[in-house]
Formats: sequence, C-alpha cells, structure tokens
Amino acid sequence: MTVPVEPRVTPQPAGRRPPQVEQQAPQVEQQPPSAGQPPQPLAPGFDHQPSSLDLESGVLVKRSRRSPSSGWRRSVHRLTGGILSPGESAGESHEQDLVDRIRQPIGGDYRIAVLSLKGGVGKTTTTVGLGSTFASLRGDCVIAVDANPDFGTLAQRLPQQTRSTVRDLLAAAPNIERYSDVRAHTSQASSRLEVLASERDPAVSEAFSESDYRQVIEVLQVYYNIILTDCGTGIMHSAMRGVLDLANALVLVSSPAIDGARSAAATLDWLQHHGFEDLVARTVVVVSAARPGASNIDMEALTAHFLARCRAVQVVPFDEHLAEGAELDLELMRPATRRAFAELAAMVADDFPPASGRHAVGW
Repeated sequence: MTVPVEPRVTPQPAGRRPPQVEQQAPQVEQQPPSAGQPPQPLAPGFDHQPSSLDLESGVLVKRSRRSPSSGWRRSVHRLTGGILSPGESAGESHEQDLVDRIRQPIGGDYRIAVLSLKGGVGKTTTTVGLGSTFASLRGDCVIAVDANPDFGTLAQRLPQQTRSTVRDLLAAAPNIERYSDVRAHTSQASSRLEVLASERDPAVSEAFSESDYRQVIEVLQVYYNIILTDCGTGIMHSAMRGVLDLANALVLVSSPAIDGARSAAATLDWLQHHGFEDLVARTVVVVSAARPGASNIDMEALTAHFLARCRAVQVVPFDEHLAEGAELDLELMRPATRRAFAELAAMVADDFPPASGRHAVGW
C-alpha cells in the first residue's frame, strides 16, 4: 500500500519550547509545591502548570474572520517554525521514513487506550482509523477492543463476521489454545484490523468490569502485537482503571471546539492527579474535525497547550467518509485523511518498546 505523506505536528524535543512561544516572558522555574508533593517543573512557555482552566473561550476563539490562507495549516507552519508546510509533498524519502516508523518491530505487545470524556468527537473513528493503518502496513496482528460499557459502536465500523462479544470470549477463555480460537470471536476489516465487540444486549445487566478487561487483555496479548482499546466516555467506570493501568500509551481525542478541548484538558488534569503522570507524558492528542470548513478556534493556541503537556498532537481533517458513521475503509478516505492517520500511527510507533520490554506492566 502506498501511504501518501501528511504533514504532522512534530513532537518537541525535551527542553525546547514550541517556536510560537519563544518570545514570551521568561518562565518562573517552579510553583510552590502542594503539601507533601515535590515541586513540578513547568511546561515550556507557561509561567504556571497548565490545566483545563487555561482553555477559556477568550483564549481559543478568534472573533475575526480568517483569510483563505489561514486555518490549522498556517498554524502548523508557524508552530514548527516553517519546517512543515502542510499541503506540500515532502517526497518519497519522507514517505519511506513514515512507513519504516510504523513497521518497526515490537518487543511483546503494545496497548493503546483511545479516550475522550466527551462523546461525538471521533473517538471510535480514531480507533478504527489508527488500527486500520497499523494493520494495513504491518505484518503482525492488530486488534481493537470495545471497552465501552454503554453499548459501544466499534463493531459497527467494520463488516460484521460474528455476533460474538467480549462476554463470549471470556466464557471461552479456558479453552483457547491457538489464534484461530480467538479469531472465531472477532470481525476483520479489509485492512486486516480485527475488532472484539462489546456486549450490546440490554438484557445483560452485568457491567464490563476491571477484572473482565484484565482477563481479555491476558488472552489477547498472547496473539496480538498491537491492542487498541476504545474506551467509554466515563473515566470512573470499573473497567477504566484496568485500561489505564495496562496502557502503554494514550490517544486522547478532542474536537476543534471549546467544549471538546476543555474536556480533553480536564482528562489530563484528572490523570495527573490520580497517579498517571507517565501516561500523560506518553499521550498523543488527536484533534478531529467533525465538520467541514474553517473554525474560529485558534489552532495554534490549542496545539501549543497540548504540546506543553503531552508528547505530540495530530490534526485529522474533516472527511465525508468518516462523518457517515458507517463501516470505515481506508481506501474511501480522502488522501489528506489517510496521511493524517499514517502520521498518527508513526507518532504512536515512535514510542514502541525495544525487545527488553521498556513498557512492561505488572499485573
């Protein structure tokens, strides 16, 4: 498969400020620590610890109408100091570099939690787009698990090959001895991405718990190298603790809107205050456009906020095929959308562990 090249927002090296904040006033070295807490270093370009409170409407909304040459593409260009020029091909060498990054080997399995506290921002679409990109370019097995306790729709985005769910897999777990035993419970897209559906029968009253999720991952990690989890919108439900404990990386999905951005920032706040600081540092934020046309949101300010807190930011442009909410096919996406998902996959793959198991997670 030929992967067209999409400009990406390059993660900033440790210790460097994003270019657009270089001329801000010198930052204070640290805030007064809370009782019993060690002082935390400040994010580049901020004179305080960034949080969801920073994302006020007056900060992100630009009231003046933008010219046709502006928008998120101009923001990315300015943010990277002109290194990236969205819309212009970087050549075959960049394309090959992209594919090489996506195809790099994994020592063991790598677990990616795709999360958003706000519904309707493209979380499930991002899960399928990212998983399909990995599955179409790699030779190993990739699966996405629907961990939404409220009738998740992940399985509806692929051709349905089985009516089996996570409950059926758990019931069969004692007798699973080979890959084909697991494959009987999954549906597979043309990209080779497999999906394990959530329970959708309203008569099933038993909630999908943390213990259930851990058992599912224990089965899947034997046969799959990349495991994506499409999380629910609630961060407090039982399974979420298991998802976060076992995740090697987090993909946090937001929309280019005030409510979506603040929900994403509030998610980072919660993670930082509940012992998941390392996971925040390995987070890639996806800003997914649900509507066509330019937005009044200042993408430069929004991107700078998340880059100060997370590892990378990727914009996924509006795409009519994604907006349908039906089965998702990479070949039916616009070239710019396929490039965006390829860039996202490469960003995530940059954190793959070596054979020594850097991300080994205890049970």
